[in-house]
Parts: sequence; structure tokens; C-alpha cells
Amino acid sequence: MMRKFILPMAFAVLTLFLGSCATTKNVPYFKNVEFYDESQSTYLYDARIMPKDQLTITVSTINPEAAAPFNLSIPSGTGTSGGAGAYLVDNQGFITFPVIGQLKVSGLTKSEAEQLIQGKIKPYMNAEENPIVSVRMSSYSVTVLGEVGSPGTFVVSREKINILEALAQAGDLTIYGYRDNVKLIREDANGTKHFYTLNLNDANIVSSPYYYLQQNDIVYVEPNKVKARNSNLGQSTTIWFSVLSMLMTVASFTISLTK
Repeated sequence: MMRKFILPMAFAVLTLFLGSCATTKNVPYFKNVEFYDESQSTYLYDARIMPKDQLTITVSTINPEAAAPFNLSIPSGTGTSGGAGAYLVDNQGFITFPVIGQLKVSGLTKSEAEQLIQGKIKPYMNAEENPIVSVRMSSYSVTVLGEVGSPGTFVVSREKINILEALAQAGDLTIYGYRDNVKLIREDANGTKHFYTLNLNDANIVSSPYYYLQQNDIVYVEPNKVKARNSNLGQSTTIWFSVLSMLMTVASFTISLTK
């Protein structure tokens, strides 16, 4: 009678462990890399300025005095260096630039914004001056949450980051994270939040319009069924396994005595 009780318990434990191991088939990235079409990803990504972005803009000229009116801080020393100023892009996509007034920069790349500002200030300078405008995004950051090694918000210093780099910053996905159901939350220029699903098992992710992350993107890695089941068991898991082990030991001892 006791033997009939032991076998089902042992089978249940074995099934639990086999079920956990079965999920490893979905762990590798780019499982279909042999079918990847390289022609679909032949472009270089440039981040575009968004409302609420913090920009650092510097105007430099051969004669520092020529650049002074267009910099928020007065340049110091001599040479071609100018002062740098911080600008907050408003909800309508505008910044207020010295002398020029309001400029709409939302939707522009860094290079396009530099060309726009350069064209606006050149009429105020001597013909021999060729102003150099430098625009930097100082508030570029992304957030990674869920089943990763070190979730958090990460500052992007080079104004360009893809989904794999962001996950690497966060310590990569744990073994319990869904690779084929990574959620991306993105806010557009109008403030609307959009949800997208990314499949890291698919090599074509590198051609996706969501492969490169925008500033303030949120990436969420959903836990798989194994993690959810373990979470539901909570702290009682250890106790149950201890009880099960003790029962099997007692049962084995009882059977040996009845033989």
C-alpha cells in the first residue's frame, strides 16, 4: 500500500523538474539566423529629438565674440571654443534660442538640428565666419525591467542603443525570461504610449523598427511559466519538499521492515 503512495509522488517530482528543463529550448537568441535577410537592415540609426528632451547646444566661431550672443554662457579664453547652454524641449517641440527666438527641433536628428541652427545664425555674422553648431542630447536614457539580472534606468552617453545592448546593460535576461515576448513601451511626440512585442528568438529582430531604442523607452521582460509557478509556491516550496522527502524516507523504511 505504501509503495503505491511513493511512486506517484516520485513521478510528480520528476515531472516538475523535466518541465523546468523543457523551457531551455527557447533560451537561445536568433534561432533562425540562417534565414536572416541582411538587405533589410542596411541603414544607420539616428535618434530624433523629442519633447522634454534636454539639449546641450554650443556655437563656436573663429572669433569668440561672434558666437557669444548665441551661447547661454559667456565663452572664456581664446580660440574657437564657445559657451554651452542647456535647453529643454517643450511639449510642442520648441526651444527658445538666443537672438533667434523659438525654433522647432522636435522630430529632427542631431545633425538636422545643427544645420537648422547654423542656417538661422549665419545672417547675423560676418561673411567670413562659418559657425560650428554642436547639439548633444543630455537626457537620453532607457529603462529595463522584469526578468533581467540588474533592472534599472540606464543613461545612454552616445545617443544610440539597441535592444540587445540595453539588455546587456541590465545583466541580460535570466533563464526565466520569455525571449519571444519582450514588451517595449514607447511614448510618441504626442504623449501617446504604444506597446510593441519583440521576439529575440527571431534573427530578423535586427531589422525591426524597434531594434534601436528611443530615449525614455521602457523594456519589460515577462517571466515564463516556470518562474510564475515558482512564485506562486513562494517560501512554502522548501517546506513541501522537506515534508515530501521525509515521507518518502519513512515509507521506504516501513516497506523494508514489512518485507
